[in-house]
Amino acid sequence: MFLYFQQTEQAVDKLWDKLNGWYEAIILRVPNLIIAILVVILFYFLARGIASVLRKILRKKLKNQSVRRIIVKMIYVVMLSAGFFIALGVLDLDKALTSILAGAGVVALAIGLALQGTLSNTFSGVMLSFLPKIRINDFVETSEHSGFVEEINLRNVVLRRPDNHIVVMPNSKFIEEPFINYSFYKRGRITISCGVGYESNLREVKQLVLDLIKAEFPQNSNEKIEFYYTEFGDSSINFITRFYIDFTKKSQMYTTQSEAIMRIKETFDANNINIPFPIRTIKMDK
Repeated sequence: MFLYFQQTEQAVDKLWDKLNGWYEAIILRVPNLIIAILVVILFYFLARGIASVLRKILRKKLKNQSVRRIIVKMIYVVMLSAGFFIALGVLDLDKALTSILAGAGVVALAIGLALQGTLSNTFSGVMLSFLPKIRINDFVETSEHSGFVEEINLRNVVLRRPDNHIVVMPNSKFIEEPFINYSFYKRGRITISCGVGYESNLREVKQLVLDLIKAEFPQNSNEKIEFYYTEFGDSSINFITRFYIDFTKKSQMYTTQSEAIMRIKETFDANNINIPFPIRTIKMDK
């Protein structure tokens, strides 16, 4: 029994010695801990300040808003990471830092295999951000959706449709499919289709349309108004006319097309040119 109490007393003494050692180590490291906390706080505010200044500079130097966001986020994350690593160095946790980095590599590999789709969207988002053919507020059209580009982030592209509804598309899907950017150039060509009766003077019709378009929708020096008869239809001779207008979104294109159709109809009415509708003749036996 005496031996048992003696062993217990020795174990308790060792425990207290261990706790005292920990206590002394903690007391000795309190200054380092305070400095590490101050370093993290300092780098947090430093990262925010640098990000704010960089955002203002890039707003003047770089037009692409999505690229500006990517650059600012990268600088912000790098600054925070630098503060974290410096804080670990102040705490003399170099070995722990090495272990963290080694573990992070293994975890990153596992996460990369598990989240291949997400990583694909991330890299696609970076590519879209640096792609000069698409910008924030551009009006774009894909095979399924059309709208204004509200946001390009590391996961998806956000489109605001003309009906004010939001479409969220994964970056990988958006970048793999063709899309039309109506806002990249300020000028674009539209096509108007129509038909005139077989009794019409075709050369007169052509000249009337060309004169109308030239007067109502002026073209630049390097642009040309085109007019082509396309076919002998069932009840009309059909033609198309193509010309350039200012438009950066589809609503402007529809507005001009509508105006051009009304002007052509008024011109044809004033010159007694018939725009026929389909006619079917039924011949019945006596």
